[in-house]
Amino acid sequence: MNRETIEKTINDFLINELEVEEALLNANALLKEDLHIDSLDFVDIAAEVEKTFGIKIKPEEMKDVKTLSQFYDYVVAKIQ
Repeated sequence: MNRETIEKTINDFLINELEVEEALLNANALLKEDLHIDSLDFVDIAAEVEKTFGIKIKPEEMKDVKTLSQFYDYVVAKIQ
């Protein structure tokens, strides 16, 4: 699975399930401040990513992930 597909899948989930405005989805968007993703939203995101991509998200690995681009990078690295 390539990065473009991963980004599209994550973005589609953010738009359709968490009702994030598509215009806000850019690589430098801050997950908490710009996209307003809180801890409950992140539980949903983690579950969806785990189900869709077959990877396990570890909270301790996510502590330095602040932007959408960093989250994409994390998922891509876990898949490869």
